[in-house]
Amino acid sequence: MTATTTKPSPQHEPALQGQVVVVIGGSAGIGLETARQARAEGAQVILTGRSAARLERAAREIGAHSSAAFDAADPEHLARFFEDLPTPIDHVMVTAGGPYYARLADIDFAEARREVDEHFWLMLHLAREAVGRVRPGGTLLFMSGTHARRPELGLAVVSALTAALPALTANLALELAPVRINLIAAGFVDTPLSASLLGDRLDERRDELRATLPIGRVVGPADVAALAVHLMTNTALTGATYDVDGGQQLL
Repeated sequence: MTATTTKPSPQHEPALQGQVVVVIGGSAGIGLETARQARAEGAQVILTGRSAARLERAAREIGAHSSAAFDAADPEHLARFFEDLPTPIDHVMVTAGGPYYARLADIDFAEARREVDEHFWLMLHLAREAVGRVRPGGTLLFMSGTHARRPELGLAVVSALTAALPALTANLALELAPVRINLIAAGFVDTPLSASLLGDRLDERRDELRATLPIGRVVGPADVAALAVHLMTNTALTGATYDVDGGQQLL
């Protein structure tokens, strides 16, 4: 009988070893999971969020390099944060802000403006702050959605932003090259934000998606985070929008 020799499998080289990843909105949900996966790939992670207490817990949980509590939609606070960063950095991901739903008669214009500030204007302010601070080949990653691509009552504000952000992404990719700009468009993701929006309907929505989505399960933060890390590491990708919705748009 001849003894077989098992060859050791090659060790996985951490894809973000020695790189610096900033996650804006990183205290929970998609942002926190992206930070966790980036840490697992060897990155130093800097977290930001609005809640100092929640941010401190998140930073301790994943072993973040540092954290800063501020409102990212405030241009002055955002500029001050970037001025204080050790440079250069490699990647910035923004998950701050949530969708605003209201019919025309019920729109709170202060809330609607806040929605635009947290997505459209934040994207532009952050892109300008990134100049000279993000390494060539690094990336800025932003979040959008997919469900508001079809007209529906109550989606006027979020639909307009859903349509605008891919165009803004493509244009910024040209202006900031060789820094890369990409947009992740997510469908329903099972996060604390989703729970707060749906309330008592959360379990019903989960069951509906498990029964109807082609993937047969609900999309979670880890699914989006895996895409985010891939976009950080694949330096051929820029100026594009990447959907992660479990096939929800096909229904």
